[in-house]
Amino acid sequence: MIKYKLLCKNCELTFDSWFASSSEYDRLKKKKLINCHNCNSQKIDKSVMSPKLIKGNLKIKEKTNLEKFTKFKKKINDYQKFIKNNFKYVGENFAFEARTIHYNNKKNTEGIYGIASKEDIRELKEEGIDTQTIPWFKEDKNN
Repeated sequence: MIKYKLLCKNCELTFDSWFASSSEYDRLKKKKLINCHNCNSQKIDKSVMSPKLIKGNLKIKEKTNLEKFTKFKKKINDYQKFIKNNFKYVGENFAFEARTIHYNNKKNTEGIYGIASKEDIRELKEEGIDTQTIPWFKEDKNN
């Protein structure tokens, strides 16, 4: 399989298309079976492309990325442990509980954590209620 970036000479749209081989592209072009999906023109040409070269050190990069991810996951797990030990879990009632604390001036109440939608978080911030969003990994028994 080969992927070409194609250019419509009529409407100047560029788009990608896959072919079984470069000769298959040539065969379809010759039979006028390649057309623009925007304007239906058959004035299609391959645009300039550069091949993707696979470097020999790809495995080193993959290993480095895995090491970075592992460090990141450990740090997030440490944050999660701290939060679980120091804050009250309120589940999906997070937005309601946060408003209750904020509007009833319960400043001495322990902190809370839970689940909220992006819309809930946006509304809480608009109301001046300080919230933070952090990534949350489910507990993995294999760590």
